[in-house]
Amino acid sequence: MSPIFTPVLGWVAAAGAAMGLAVAAPHEDWVLGKIPSILAERLDRTPLQLPQELPSGRTLALVVFNGHQQREEAHSWIEGLELHRDKSIAWLKLPVLNDPGDEKARRGIVQRLLDKHQGEDDRTRMVPVFTNRDAFVRATGLDSADHASVLVIDRKGNVLARAQGRFDPDKGQALRETLLARSD
Repeated sequence: MSPIFTPVLGWVAAAGAAMGLAVAAPHEDWVLGKIPSILAERLDRTPLQLPQELPSGRTLALVVFNGHQQREEAHSWIEGLELHRDKSIAWLKLPVLNDPGDEKARRGIVQRLLDKHQGEDDRTRMVPVFTNRDAFVRATGLDSADHASVLVIDRKGNVLARAQGRFDPDKGQALRETLLARSD
């Protein structure tokens, strides 16, 4: 082969490698995580197939793993995003609980939640999720279950945006923009 073709072949190989990497790169949705498909029931006893039956094409989910320790963090997002006043945002509270594997134990947990959450609006928004907590954290791309999390999810289960811990105005604005952005 003549020396003049060597640089040309090098550029062609580099361009081919770049195209291959572009095709093989992960899709944005995979990077952020995905809500697993789960049959759940709101506290008002309405069945809900997650994520297909979310109240909106993009829904804000306040996820808590330990209600006692993370209640204030979750409440800071409700207040910071003014969720009780802003009707443009569809949102749910998702306490993620390790599945005890026993229907009687699940009913006991649900009853304790019902005792704590008496209001109709609260019961409509509360969707206890019985699953493997660690698997849920991994699937959604969260760092850990140590803090409350806020997810923007679509009806395919894709996590479009997320934040953890207490309300932060900059993160709140980013979540709001993702929620209100038009879907493709």
